[in-house]
Amino acid sequence: MDNINSARRPGGVGLDLNLLVPLDALLQERSVTRAAQRLGLSQPTVSAALARLRRHFGDDLLTRVGNTYELTPLAERLAAHTAQALGSADQVFQTRPVSDPAHARREFTLVVTDMHLATFGRTLAGLVRDTAPGVRLRFEHNTPHIVRHAPEHLRTVDGMLLAQGLLANVPAIDLYDDRWVCVVSSDTLTSSPPTPEALAARPWVLPYHFPAIGFSPLHGLHAQGLEPRVEIAIENFLTMPFLIAGTDRVGVVPERAARLFPVDSGTAVVELPFGRGRLVESLWWHPLHDRDPAHVWLRKTAVEAGRLVAADTAQSASHDTPQS
Repeated sequence: MDNINSARRPGGVGLDLNLLVPLDALLQERSVTRAAQRLGLSQPTVSAALARLRRHFGDDLLTRVGNTYELTPLAERLAAHTAQALGSADQVFQTRPVSDPAHARREFTLVVTDMHLATFGRTLAGLVRDTAPGVRLRFEHNTPHIVRHAPEHLRTVDGMLLAQGLLANVPAIDLYDDRWVCVVSSDTLTSSPPTPEALAARPWVLPYHFPAIGFSPLHGLHAQGLEPRVEIAIENFLTMPFLIAGTDRVGVVPERAARLFPVDSGTAVVELPFGRGRLVESLWWHPLHDRDPAHVWLRKTAVEAGRLVAADTAQSASHDTPQS
């Protein structure tokens, strides 16, 4: 019978899966000594593990350059796969039946933007604290790289908060609506709304710029044959005022993000002059989580958090509307 820790390759050569942990440490630390310290093992033990890994892959993995070690091209590719494999393994051993959320003990990792964290994340954290105090939330910052590799990244996290239309063939549930608005410097406002041509002529700041996927707020401009010049691309929403105030730039953000800008930010919100810019925020997850009781509970709690976010925004909007 095969060793339970042995993975078989087509050629029949087994590899001890316990080597995955030292492999990750060696690739991260790029040093046998530091990897041994990180793992709490002796240096000869980690050196022996490195020797076995080199024989398995037929590659040095770590090569000396001067007084330091660098990863080989193969090791560079392995680094991402190793971290992903360990993340998946952690999820396997964290899985527990959730019959009573009040006594559950586990961690959920969600990928969000800075705006999501300040709105939805805050609300979700409050619900989790009230109903499942033993559950911990971990929020990871979203990036274009994560979105482009979402099907693979979703294997290592519990969910991603993204707008509808960015992913395909991945399960999702809608949480709440938002809409895109433009942000300009307050000192550039005029008595009449800016035309699409006037806005397109300015330099643009776009958050989470996805040229290959298409950026939905700009579809209206593209339909009119206008192609704005993207001067700055950023990976957040809430820093937008620092790049807009006192300049001729124009940015585009969800309205909920604009509501979080400081009153004295030196920016103003103007309507999109080329379409309504509807935005639907959704929670996406990997199909392997479809029937897991813990994830079913998480999604139900997320839907409730989305309902509360939408209700709070509606109430705020009614207070902002002048009474006749």
